[in-house]
Amino acid sequence: MVGSMTAKLDNPLYLAESLIRCPSVTPLEAGALDLLQSWLAPLGFACHRMTFSEAGYHPVDNLYARLGDGGPNLCFAGHTDVVPVGDASGWSVDPFAAEVVDGVLIGRGAVDMKGAIACYLTALSNYLDGCGGKPPGALSLLITGDEEGDAVNGTRKVLGWLKERGERLDACLVGEPTSEKRLADTVKIGRRGSLNGHLVVEGIQGHSAYPDKAENPIHHLVRQLERITSEPLDTGNAHFQPSSLQVSSVDVGNPVGNVIPARAEARFNVRFNDQYDSAAVESWIRHRLDHAMAGITRARYRLDIRVSGESFLSTPGALADAIQVAVADTLGYMPVLGTGGGTSDARFIKDFCPVAEMGLHNATAHKVDEQVPLRELDDLAKVYEAVLRRYFTQ
Repeated sequence: MVGSMTAKLDNPLYLAESLIRCPSVTPLEAGALDLLQSWLAPLGFACHRMTFSEAGYHPVDNLYARLGDGGPNLCFAGHTDVVPVGDASGWSVDPFAAEVVDGVLIGRGAVDMKGAIACYLTALSNYLDGCGGKPPGALSLLITGDEEGDAVNGTRKVLGWLKERGERLDACLVGEPTSEKRLADTVKIGRRGSLNGHLVVEGIQGHSAYPDKAENPIHHLVRQLERITSEPLDTGNAHFQPSSLQVSSVDVGNPVGNVIPARAEARFNVRFNDQYDSAAVESWIRHRLDHAMAGITRARYRLDIRVSGESFLSTPGALADAIQVAVADTLGYMPVLGTGGGTSDARFIKDFCPVAEMGLHNATAHKVDEQVPLRELDDLAKVYEAVLRRYFTQ
Protein backbone atom coordinates (compact mmCIF):
# COMPACT_ATOMS: atom_id res chain seq x y z
CA MET A 1 0.00 0.00 0.00
CA VAL A 2 2.77 2.44 0.92
CA GLY A 3 4.67 1.57 -2.25
CA SER A 4 1.59 2.26 -4.35
CA MET A 5 1.05 5.55 -2.56
CA THR A 6 4.68 6.56 -3.13
CA ALA A 7 4.27 5.87 -6.84
CA LYS A 8 1.32 8.26 -6.93
CA LEU A 9 3.26 10.90 -5.04
CA ASP A 10 5.95 10.76 -7.72
CA ASN A 11 3.45 12.21 -10.19
CA PRO A 12 2.57 15.88 -9.56
CA LEU A 13 0.03 15.83 -12.40
CA TYR A 14 -1.93 13.05 -10.73
CA LEU A 15 -1.86 14.91 -7.42
CA ALA A 16 -2.89 18.23 -8.97
CA GLU A 17 -5.73 16.61 -10.92
CA SER A 18 -7.01 14.90 -7.78
CA LEU A 19 -6.98 18.13 -5.79
CA ILE A 20 -8.64 20.19 -8.54
CA ARG A 21 -11.46 17.65 -8.74
CA CYS A 22 -12.36 18.58 -5.17
CA PRO A 23 -14.61 21.67 -5.66
CA SER A 24 -13.27 23.37 -2.54
CA VAL A 25 -14.58 26.90 -3.10
CA THR A 26 -14.01 28.90 0.09
CA PRO A 27 -14.94 27.84 2.78
CA LEU A 28 -15.73 24.29 1.57
CA GLU A 29 -13.19 21.53 2.21
CA ALA A 30 -14.80 19.23 -0.39
CA GLY A 31 -12.38 16.39 0.29
CA ALA A 32 -9.15 18.25 -0.54
CA LEU A 33 -7.70 18.06 2.96
CA ASP A 34 -8.84 14.45 3.24
CA LEU A 35 -6.72 13.68 0.19
CA LEU A 36 -3.68 15.46 1.59
CA GLN A 37 -3.96 13.59 4.86
CA SER A 38 -4.28 10.26 3.01
CA TRP A 39 -1.06 11.03 1.13
CA LEU A 40 0.94 12.38 4.07
CA ALA A 41 0.08 9.79 6.73
CA PRO A 42 1.79 6.86 4.91
CA LEU A 43 4.97 8.97 4.76
CA GLY A 44 4.98 9.09 8.55
CA PHE A 45 3.48 12.54 9.08
CA ALA A 46 1.43 13.12 12.21
CA CYS A 47 -1.69 14.85 10.85
CA HIS A 48 -3.84 17.18 12.88
CA ARG A 49 -7.19 18.34 11.55
CA MET A 50 -8.81 21.30 13.20
CA THR A 51 -11.97 23.23 12.48
CA PHE A 52 -12.13 26.79 13.75
CA SER A 53 -15.22 28.94 13.98
CA GLU A 54 -16.09 32.46 15.03
CA ALA A 55 -19.39 34.32 15.19
CA GLY A 56 -20.24 35.92 11.86
CA TYR A 57 -17.85 33.75 9.83
CA HIS A 58 -18.01 30.31 8.25
CA PRO A 59 -16.25 27.50 10.12
CA VAL A 60 -13.09 26.37 8.32
CA ASP A 61 -11.27 23.05 8.21
CA ASN A 62 -7.45 23.13 8.44
CA LEU A 63 -4.58 20.66 8.39
CA TYR A 64 -1.22 20.70 10.14
CA ALA A 65 1.11 17.77 9.50
CA ARG A 66 4.61 17.17 10.87
CA LEU A 67 7.36 14.62 10.43
CA GLY A 68 10.34 14.65 12.79
CA ASP A 69 10.74 15.73 16.39
CA GLY A 70 13.90 17.77 16.11
CA GLY A 71 14.78 20.98 14.36
CA PRO A 72 14.95 23.08 12.40
CA ASN A 73 11.31 22.81 11.40
CA LEU A 74 10.83 23.82 7.75
CA CYS A 75 7.15 24.40 7.04
CA PHE A 76 5.32 24.52 3.72
CA ALA A 77 2.18 26.65 3.89
CA GLY A 78 -0.66 26.87 1.44
CA HIS A 79 -4.37 26.62 0.87
CA THR A 80 -6.73 24.20 -0.83
CA ASP A 81 -9.62 26.66 -1.06
CA VAL A 82 -10.22 28.34 -4.41
CA VAL A 83 -12.22 31.30 -5.68
CA PRO A 84 -15.54 30.71 -7.48
CA VAL A 85 -15.36 29.83 -11.18
CA GLY A 86 -17.64 32.69 -12.23
CA ASP A 87 -19.61 31.94 -15.39
CA ALA A 88 -18.75 28.29 -16.03
CA SER A 89 -19.94 28.63 -19.63
CA GLY A 90 -16.93 30.88 -20.28
CA TRP A 91 -14.52 28.02 -19.55
CA SER A 92 -13.29 25.78 -22.34
CA VAL A 93 -13.57 22.78 -19.99
CA ASP A 94 -15.38 21.88 -16.79
CA PRO A 95 -13.52 23.99 -14.15
CA PHE A 96 -13.36 21.03 -11.76
CA ALA A 97 -12.68 18.25 -14.27
CA ALA A 98 -8.91 18.90 -14.33
CA GLU A 99 -8.56 18.26 -18.05
CA VAL A 100 -5.25 18.24 -19.90
CA VAL A 101 -5.38 20.01 -23.27
CA ASP A 102 -2.29 20.29 -25.49
CA GLY A 103 0.11 19.73 -22.60
CA VAL A 104 -1.66 22.16 -20.25
CA LEU A 105 -3.66 21.31 -17.12
CA ILE A 106 -6.79 23.46 -16.89
CA GLY A 107 -8.90 23.85 -13.76
CA ARG A 108 -9.77 26.10 -10.89
CA GLY A 109 -6.85 26.08 -8.48
CA ALA A 110 -4.32 24.84 -11.05
CA VAL A 111 -1.90 27.64 -10.13
CA ASP A 112 -3.52 29.15 -7.03
CA MET A 113 -2.49 26.92 -5.50
CA LYS A 114 -3.31 23.24 -5.78
CA GLY A 115 -0.65 22.78 -8.45
CA ALA A 116 2.06 24.04 -6.11
CA ILE A 117 0.84 21.78 -3.30
CA ALA A 118 1.06 18.82 -5.68
CA CYS A 119 4.61 19.79 -6.66
CA TYR A 120 5.66 20.06 -3.04
CA LEU A 121 4.23 16.64 -2.19
CA THR A 122 6.23 15.09 -5.03
CA ALA A 123 9.35 16.94 -3.85
CA LEU A 124 8.71 15.79 -0.30
CA SER A 125 8.27 12.16 -1.32
CA ASN A 126 11.44 12.17 -3.42
CA TYR A 127 13.45 13.94 -0.73
CA LEU A 128 12.33 11.49 1.96
CA ASP A 129 13.21 8.56 -0.31
CA GLY A 130 16.71 9.98 -0.50
CA CYS A 131 17.13 10.24 3.27
CA GLY A 132 15.48 6.99 4.26
CA GLY A 133 12.26 8.64 5.36
CA LYS A 134 13.99 10.52 8.17
CA PRO A 135 14.79 14.20 7.54
CA PRO A 136 17.71 15.78 9.41
CA GLY A 137 15.26 18.20 11.00
CA ALA A 138 11.48 18.44 10.91
CA LEU A 139 9.17 18.89 7.95
CA SER A 140 5.69 20.29 8.34
CA LEU A 141 2.76 21.49 6.26
CA LEU A 142 0.19 24.09 7.26
CA ILE A 143 -2.73 23.95 4.84
CA THR A 144 -5.88 26.03 5.27
CA GLY A 145 -9.23 26.34 3.55
CA ASP A 146 -9.64 30.04 4.29
CA GLU A 147 -6.96 31.94 2.37
CA GLU A 148 -9.23 33.15 -0.42
CA GLY A 149 -11.96 34.15 2.03
CA ASP A 150 -12.06 36.08 5.27
CA ALA A 151 -8.79 34.56 6.55
CA VAL A 152 -10.28 34.52 10.05
CA ASN A 153 -10.57 30.81 10.83
CA GLY A 154 -7.54 29.60 8.92
CA THR A 155 -3.79 30.12 9.09
CA ARG A 156 -3.62 32.61 11.92
CA LYS A 157 -5.70 30.36 14.20
CA VAL A 158 -3.56 27.35 13.31
CA LEU A 159 -0.52 29.45 14.24
CA GLY A 160 -2.18 30.25 17.56
CA TRP A 161 -2.77 26.54 18.10
CA LEU A 162 0.90 25.84 17.39
CA LYS A 163 1.96 28.55 19.83
CA GLU A 164 -0.21 27.07 22.56
CA ARG A 165 1.46 23.69 21.99
CA GLY A 166 4.90 25.27 22.17
CA GLU A 167 5.64 24.20 18.61
CA ARG A 168 8.11 26.28 16.64
CA LEU A 169 8.43 27.01 12.94
CA ASP A 170 11.98 27.93 11.94
CA ALA A 171 11.22 28.91 8.35
CA CYS A 172 8.21 28.75 6.06
CA LEU A 173 7.91 28.40 2.29
CA VAL A 174 4.51 29.51 0.96
CA GLY A 175 3.52 28.10 -2.41
CA GLU A 176 1.68 31.14 -3.77
CA PRO A 177 1.98 31.77 -7.55
CA THR A 178 4.82 34.29 -7.66
CA SER A 179 6.30 33.54 -11.09
CA GLU A 180 6.07 36.41 -13.57
CA LYS A 181 7.77 35.74 -16.93
CA ARG A 182 9.30 32.34 -16.32
CA LEU A 183 8.94 29.70 -13.65
CA ALA A 184 10.35 30.64 -10.23
CA ASP A 185 11.79 33.92 -11.46
CA THR A 186 10.47 35.77 -8.40
CA VAL A 187 10.66 34.95 -4.71
CA LYS A 188 8.47 37.10 -2.49
CA ILE A 189 10.14 38.05 0.80
CA GLY A 190 7.55 40.62 1.81
CA ARG A 191 4.24 42.07 0.85
CA ARG A 192 2.65 45.46 0.72
CA GLY A 193 -0.09 46.19 3.22
CA SER A 194 -3.68 46.64 2.07
CA LEU A 195 -6.16 49.21 3.37
CA ASN A 196 -9.70 49.72 2.07
CA GLY A 197 -11.50 53.02 2.54
CA HIS A 198 -15.21 53.85 2.26
CA LEU A 199 -15.72 57.60 2.08
CA VAL A 200 -19.23 59.07 2.48
CA VAL A 201 -20.10 62.76 2.16
CA GLU A 202 -23.49 63.96 3.42
CA GLY A 203 -24.86 67.20 1.95
CA ILE A 204 -28.30 68.72 1.53
CA GLN A 205 -30.63 67.57 -1.22
CA GLY A 206 -32.24 70.19 -3.41
CA HIS A 207 -33.25 71.40 -6.86
CA SER A 208 -30.34 71.90 -9.22
CA ALA A 209 -31.83 75.26 -10.23
CA TYR A 210 -31.50 76.51 -6.66
CA PRO A 211 -28.05 75.40 -5.52
CA ASP A 212 -28.02 78.04 -2.76
CA LYS A 213 -30.76 76.07 -0.99
CA ALA A 214 -28.78 72.81 -1.17
CA GLU A 215 -25.28 71.55 -0.49
CA ASN A 216 -23.87 69.34 -3.21
CA PRO A 217 -21.90 66.44 -1.66
CA ILE A 218 -20.47 65.43 -5.03
CA HIS A 219 -18.42 68.61 -5.27
CA HIS A 220 -16.90 67.99 -1.86
CA LEU A 221 -16.26 64.32 -2.62
CA VAL A 222 -14.48 65.18 -5.87
CA ARG A 223 -12.29 67.69 -4.07
CA GLN A 224 -11.42 65.14 -1.39
CA LEU A 225 -10.56 62.47 -3.94
CA GLU A 226 -8.36 64.92 -5.82
CA ARG A 227 -6.57 65.70 -2.58
CA ILE A 228 -5.66 62.06 -1.84
CA THR A 229 -4.77 61.12 -5.41
CA SER A 230 -2.85 64.17 -6.63
CA GLU A 231 0.39 63.29 -4.85
CA PRO A 232 2.00 59.91 -4.12
CA LEU A 233 2.49 58.62 -0.62
CA ASP A 234 6.17 57.86 -1.35
CA THR A 235 8.63 56.89 -4.07
CA GLY A 236 9.36 53.36 -2.89
CA ASN A 237 12.63 51.93 -1.55
CA ALA A 238 15.16 49.18 -2.17
CA HIS A 239 12.69 46.34 -1.61
CA PHE A 240 9.30 47.94 -2.35
CA GLN A 241 7.69 49.79 -5.22
CA PRO A 242 5.89 53.08 -4.40
CA SER A 243 2.72 52.86 -2.35
CA SER A 244 -0.43 53.18 -4.44
CA LEU A 245 -3.89 54.61 -3.74
CA GLN A 246 -6.52 53.61 -6.27
CA VAL A 247 -10.15 54.80 -6.30
CA SER A 248 -12.30 51.78 -7.14
CA SER A 249 -15.82 53.25 -7.22
CA VAL A 250 -17.78 56.50 -6.99
CA ASP A 251 -21.53 56.23 -6.36
CA VAL A 252 -24.36 58.72 -6.00
CA GLY A 253 -27.49 56.74 -6.85
CA ASN A 254 -29.11 59.72 -8.54
CA PRO A 255 -30.99 58.85 -11.77
CA VAL A 256 -32.10 62.40 -12.67
CA GLY A 257 -30.31 65.58 -13.68
CA ASN A 258 -32.32 68.24 -11.84
CA VAL A 259 -31.78 66.99 -8.30
CA ILE A 260 -28.75 67.67 -6.15
CA PRO A 261 -28.31 64.47 -4.15
CA ALA A 262 -27.96 64.33 -0.39
CA ARG A 263 -25.18 61.77 -0.37
CA ALA A 264 -22.15 60.76 -2.39
CA GLU A 265 -19.67 58.00 -1.65
CA ALA A 266 -16.46 56.47 -2.94
CA ARG A 267 -14.33 53.43 -2.24
CA PHE A 268 -10.58 53.15 -2.57
CA ASN A 269 -7.73 50.79 -1.83
CA VAL A 270 -4.20 51.59 -0.67
CA ARG A 271 -1.31 49.17 -1.17
CA PHE A 272 1.39 50.51 1.09
CA ASN A 273 5.02 49.55 1.59
CA ASP A 274 7.03 49.14 4.77
CA GLN A 275 7.57 52.87 5.18
CA TYR A 276 4.12 52.89 6.82
CA ASP A 277 1.83 50.91 9.00
CA SER A 278 -1.93 51.11 8.46
CA ALA A 279 -2.35 53.73 11.21
CA ALA A 280 0.13 56.03 9.47
CA VAL A 281 -1.64 55.57 6.13
CA GLU A 282 -5.00 56.35 7.71
CA SER A 283 -3.57 59.48 9.33
CA TRP A 284 -2.13 60.59 5.95
CA ILE A 285 -5.55 60.17 4.33
CA ARG A 286 -7.60 61.83 7.07
CA HIS A 287 -5.30 64.85 7.18
CA ARG A 288 -5.90 65.47 3.48
CA LEU A 289 -9.63 64.84 3.66
CA ASP A 290 -9.93 67.29 6.56
CA HIS A 291 -7.93 69.86 4.63
CA ALA A 292 -10.26 69.51 1.63
CA MET A 293 -13.31 70.08 3.87
CA ALA A 294 -11.86 73.02 5.81
CA GLY A 295 -14.44 75.78 6.26
CA ILE A 296 -17.37 73.64 5.03
CA THR A 297 -20.23 73.83 7.51
CA ARG A 298 -23.22 72.40 5.63
CA ALA A 299 -21.68 69.08 4.68
CA ARG A 300 -19.84 66.44 6.63
CA TYR A 301 -17.97 63.29 5.78
CA ARG A 302 -17.41 59.85 7.26
CA LEU A 303 -14.50 57.55 6.50
CA ASP A 304 -14.60 53.85 7.35
CA ILE A 305 -11.33 51.93 7.17
CA ARG A 306 -10.76 48.20 6.89
CA VAL A 307 -7.22 46.81 6.97
CA SER A 308 -6.68 43.38 5.41
CA GLY A 309 -2.94 43.22 6.08
CA GLU A 310 0.09 45.20 7.21
CA SER A 311 3.19 45.57 5.09
CA PHE A 312 6.17 43.45 6.02
CA LEU A 313 9.65 42.48 4.92
CA SER A 314 11.20 39.16 5.90
CA THR A 315 14.94 39.80 5.95
CA PRO A 316 16.65 37.50 3.42
CA GLY A 317 18.41 34.61 5.12
CA ALA A 318 18.80 30.84 5.00
CA LEU A 319 15.42 30.15 3.40
CA ALA A 320 15.66 32.78 0.67
CA ASP A 321 19.24 31.70 -0.03
CA ALA A 322 18.17 28.06 -0.32
CA ILE A 323 15.39 28.96 -2.76
CA GLN A 324 17.62 31.14 -4.94
CA VAL A 325 20.37 28.51 -5.14
CA ALA A 326 17.82 25.75 -5.80
CA VAL A 327 16.30 27.68 -8.71
CA ALA A 328 19.72 28.53 -10.13
CA ASP A 329 20.94 24.94 -9.88
CA THR A 330 17.72 23.44 -11.31
CA LEU A 331 16.59 25.98 -13.91
CA GLY A 332 19.80 27.85 -14.69
CA TYR A 333 18.91 31.37 -13.59
CA MET A 334 18.80 33.35 -10.36
CA PRO A 335 15.36 34.52 -9.18
CA VAL A 336 14.85 38.05 -7.91
CA LEU A 337 13.65 38.84 -4.42
CA GLY A 338 10.43 40.87 -4.63
CA THR A 339 7.52 42.24 -2.62
CA GLY A 340 4.88 43.05 -5.23
CA GLY A 341 1.42 41.61 -5.70
CA GLY A 342 -1.47 41.21 -3.29
CA THR A 343 -1.67 39.89 0.23
CA SER A 344 -1.31 36.27 1.31
CA ASP A 345 -1.22 34.27 4.53
CA ALA A 346 2.49 35.07 4.72
CA ARG A 347 1.32 38.24 6.49
CA PHE A 348 0.41 36.07 9.49
CA ILE A 349 3.34 33.65 9.27
CA LYS A 350 5.98 36.41 9.27
CA ASP A 351 5.26 36.99 12.98
CA PHE A 352 6.40 33.42 13.74
CA CYS A 353 9.41 32.82 11.50
CA PRO A 354 11.21 33.94 8.33
CA VAL A 355 8.91 33.41 5.35
CA ALA A 356 9.32 33.37 1.57
CA GLU A 357 6.83 32.69 -1.22
CA MET A 358 7.54 30.90 -4.48
CA GLY A 359 5.25 29.00 -6.82
CA LEU A 360 3.79 28.77 -10.31
CA HIS A 361 2.94 31.51 -12.81
CA ASN A 362 0.32 33.98 -11.62
CA ALA A 363 -0.96 35.07 -15.06
CA THR A 364 -4.14 32.94 -14.96
CA ALA A 365 -4.81 32.93 -11.21
CA HIS A 366 -8.51 33.59 -10.51
CA LYS A 367 -9.21 33.75 -14.25
CA VAL A 368 -11.32 31.68 -16.63
CA ASP A 369 -9.33 28.64 -17.82
CA GLU A 370 -6.79 28.87 -15.00
CA GLN A 371 -3.95 26.65 -16.20
CA VAL A 372 -0.42 25.35 -15.84
CA PRO A 373 1.85 23.65 -18.41
CA LEU A 374 2.67 20.09 -17.38
CA ARG A 375 6.41 20.72 -17.75
CA GLU A 376 6.16 23.44 -15.08
CA LEU A 377 4.63 21.00 -12.61
CA ASP A 378 7.61 18.70 -13.10
CA ASP A 379 10.11 21.58 -12.94
CA LEU A 380 8.63 23.13 -9.80
CA ALA A 381 8.67 19.76 -8.05
CA LYS A 382 12.40 19.53 -8.84
CA VAL A 383 12.99 23.05 -7.54
CA TYR A 384 11.13 22.32 -4.31
CA GLU A 385 13.15 19.14 -3.82
CA ALA A 386 16.35 21.13 -4.34
CA VAL A 387 15.15 23.66 -1.75
CA LEU A 388 14.73 20.88 0.80
CA ARG A 389 18.20 19.49 0.12
CA ARG A 390 19.83 22.92 0.23
CA TYR A 391 18.03 24.15 3.36
CA PHE A 392 19.05 21.18 5.45
CA THR A 393 22.69 21.15 4.31
CA GLN A 394 23.58 24.86 4.71
